[in-house]
Amino acid sequence: MAAPVGPVKFWRPGTEGPGVSISEERQSLAENSATTVVYNPYAALSIEQQRQKLPVFKLRNHILYLIENYQTVVIVGETGCGKSTQIPQYLAEAGWTAEGRVVGVTQPRRVAAVTVAGRVAEERGAVLGHEVGYCIRFDDCTNPLATRIKFLTDGMLVREMMVDPLLTKYSAIMLDEAHERTLYTDIAIGLLKKIQKKRGDLRLIVASATLDAEKFWDFFNQNDTSDPTRDTCVILTVEGRTFPVDIFYLQSPVPDYIKSTVETVMKIHQTEGDGDILAFLTGQEEVETVVSMLIEQARALGRTGMKRHLRVLPMYAGLPSFEQMKVFERVSRTVRKVIVATNVAETSITISGIVYVIDCGFVKLRAYNPRTAIECLVVVPVSQASASQRAGRGGRSRSGKCYRLYTEEAFDQLPQSTVPEMQRSNLAPVILQLKALGIDNVLRFHFMSPPPAQSMVQALELLYALGGLDKDCRLTEPLGMRIAEFPLNPMFAKMLLESGNFGCSQEILSIAAMMQIQNVFVVPSNQKSQAIRVHRKFAVEEGDHLTMLNVYEAFIKHNKNSQWCQEHFLNYKGLVRAVTVREQLKKLLVKFQVPKKSSEGDPDPVLRCIVSGFFANAARFHSTGAYRTIRDDHELHIHPASVLYAEKPPRWVIYNEVIQTSKYYMRDVTAIESAWLLELAPHFYQQGTHLSLKAKRAKVQDQ
Repeated sequence: MAAPVGPVKFWRPGTEGPGVSISEERQSLAENSATTVVYNPYAALSIEQQRQKLPVFKLRNHILYLIENYQTVVIVGETGCGKSTQIPQYLAEAGWTAEGRVVGVTQPRRVAAVTVAGRVAEERGAVLGHEVGYCIRFDDCTNPLATRIKFLTDGMLVREMMVDPLLTKYSAIMLDEAHERTLYTDIAIGLLKKIQKKRGDLRLIVASATLDAEKFWDFFNQNDTSDPTRDTCVILTVEGRTFPVDIFYLQSPVPDYIKSTVETVMKIHQTEGDGDILAFLTGQEEVETVVSMLIEQARALGRTGMKRHLRVLPMYAGLPSFEQMKVFERVSRTVRKVIVATNVAETSITISGIVYVIDCGFVKLRAYNPRTAIECLVVVPVSQASASQRAGRGGRSRSGKCYRLYTEEAFDQLPQSTVPEMQRSNLAPVILQLKALGIDNVLRFHFMSPPPAQSMVQALELLYALGGLDKDCRLTEPLGMRIAEFPLNPMFAKMLLESGNFGCSQEILSIAAMMQIQNVFVVPSNQKSQAIRVHRKFAVEEGDHLTMLNVYEAFIKHNKNSQWCQEHFLNYKGLVRAVTVREQLKKLLVKFQVPKKSSEGDPDPVLRCIVSGFFANAARFHSTGAYRTIRDDHELHIHPASVLYAEKPPRWVIYNEVIQTSKYYMRDVTAIESAWLLELAPHFYQQGTHLSLKAKRAKVQDQ
């Protein structure tokens, strides 16, 4: 008997009303997979033959002609057309990497930078890290003397500009997936436009979705006449390798898209033909939950004697690179692969063999509210552009199907495109980077999408409070410049730089490194109570920061042993990465001559040091049973994953970040003394009631 399947019903627009069965099949075998970042139906051919089969190849000479004759070329191409892997090689083959010059390719996500670099190195018969390399935060796999094609995240390109403002070693920069409009993509866009005015020889290739092509052309074209022959920017469209995708909608909304995702996967597996499944969810926790549920369902189905098995794999940005690469591995024809992913799988990567797509209809985005000065992760409906990108994942190898877990009416009401990060983020890191690059008047910086003025003011206020800016909004020396050099949130950087003064740089290094790791604690669905019991051994009453310190120190004490991690339900790969991150941060502290000191087990200096960086993220317990921010009286709650969640609530806490689900939850929470806020941030906090302080600030703003 087959495993039970839920009653999720879809219908396809254009048919005679709702109720179209999802068992309508196209009987054909899934194409063979190849371990690459794009779908590769030509794996049996030589590398050179594979390259020539890509849609972009027929435009090779035309692309090189345009790059030669225009400062900026906007290339519109579907994922899978070959633009990411081939255009950098065309430039290298045409001499753009001669005499030590470099072609740079930016990616908004580290997984794409690593995997595309690996594929290009393979195509060129090179060892990754020599002629072809990548550079992501805390992982530089390049050789300054040998690397000629360099893949890097957009944030790392911006950091390079701090050392080399005109990017003199680069002959060309390709901004891949530029339509994603991440914070650092937009900074890079504005800075590259400035650089082009001083470096007429620098070529810029902007790879974008169709929707934004005209916007990029308007921004980069420096022709202020009506003569089109004087244009400095041009648009080129590359046709992709796509097949039709049938779209199915729900007849009526579902209350639980997680449950519906699992039901739909199992329905497809039992009733549809060959082909792998890609399911989109909003975040890491949802992905892991669905992966666990599907593994249990697959085991139950296996006991019924079903011959086709399921291989269920997660995919999200925080997943270790080794785990991410598993989604590209081949499986036998008796196995159907199910990838459960966040929006990282929308455009940054292409997974071969995907035929069926399940779209939950939501995405988790970072959003900043300048009124409350709170930046949090919120789950919001996807845009129509993102929904189309998700559906298109099913049409790379053959005709596909997309099951949207929402109604067609809901789709019609979705926004056309996602709001750029620049207009919904805490801008303190942006302003700090721009100031470090010598851009004093950040309000007049040429942003492609100007951020809200109130967000800019809030960011300037925070940086002033951290000591990174003076009263004239200039970068302070040396503190401001040093904060800017850290590849971290300015609050983490300030905490690290102050750690020597508090006599606890050793502990703060470990805490800062651990806070860059996701999912330190592993909770298997079949050993939940045992895992939680073991994890409690590391917990301390002060909160999450010192708990993470305990985990790190125990890992080091046990010689970074993977077996020990397994026994204690800890993420071994994540902890190894924390060691690497700590070493990099330690080098910066040595560079800035921060004393190497330990608090020798005394928690107070460590907690006070954390407050010196995160004083702006403070909240106090209220009689309602919730917490409220000190400056704006905004209601917050301790996240259930915190060690403080089930304990007697501390009166005062600080936190790293806020996420919004049914409530606003603080993550990475630590108990503090209120006196520390007045002692360590007197310029930011004053004694008085919330209402009296609010009135004082209003009076100041009116003047």
